[in-house]
Parts: sequence; C-alpha cells; structure tokens
Amino acid sequence: MISKPSRHCTVELQALPSRIGKVRRIISAQLRHWHLDPLIELAELGVTELLTNVHRHAGPDKKCTVEIEWLLDRLTVSVHDRDPRMPELRAAAAFDTCGRGLAMIAAVSENWGVRPEGSRGKVVWFTLPAVAPESAPAYAPQAPARSAFVG
Repeated sequence: MISKPSRHCTVELQALPSRIGKVRRIISAQLRHWHLDPLIELAELGVTELLTNVHRHAGPDKKCTVEIEWLLDRLTVSVHDRDPRMPELRAAAAFDTCGRGLAMIAAVSENWGVRPEGSRGKVVWFTLPAVAPESAPAYAPQAPARSAFVG
C-alpha cells in the first residue's frame, strides 16, 4: 500500500491532435486520484492550449513533455518543448480562431509564464490553486463550475 500518493506526473509525447485527448484523460485521471476534481476542467483546457501551440509552432518533431505537480496549495501544469522561440501573449479579437491560447490560460489560471532552457527549448507553465480535501473546512462553499469552449 502507498501511504502518500505521488504528487508529480510526467508524460512524454509528440504533440499531435490525436494524442491531445489522451493527455487530457491522463491528467483527468491523475487529478481524480489526487482528489482535485474541481481543477480537471481548467487543467485540461490549459494543457490543450499549450499542446496545440506546440503542434502549431514548435519544430517538425513536435516532441514535448507534459508535467503536472501538486505542491502545497498549487497545481502546476507545464509543457516543455524543444523550440527555443518564446511565445507571445497577444490581444485577439472576439472572432479570431487562432492566437487566443495564452490569453485563455492567463484568464483562467492563477499565474503563468515561460522559462527558456537555452538550446533545450522552453517550458510554458500555469498554476491553479489546489487545496487537499482533508485540509479544506467542511463548511466551505463550493465554487460554481467554470466551463470554457475550445474551438
């Protein structure tokens, strides 16, 4: 029996559209295992946007690593790819179909950023507040579920 579940999960993949759904299911299962169910939708949205950016903008091999880590009261989701070019947060018009991924991540996350890794590429990450169920007070009101459309 495991007394303390791992609070770190890493998935290596090629950022192809056919694989993004699989990564979303892995993240969902891991967050359920950690009893962080309220974060599933936002984590899935964020990782979908980051993997879509790798697919659209990174080098031809599209190889990347998705990492989720739960430390104290924060869930960090990060995607490392081999392309050293830094992404840009840009203002998108209401009807734009591209270029809104980082703006969505900024809107739904607690914090986000980009960390260059020299010739090894970069890491784009975001954080969500995470409270362990056993440490949350029993009387705490539940926040309404947030939903987002990914087109």
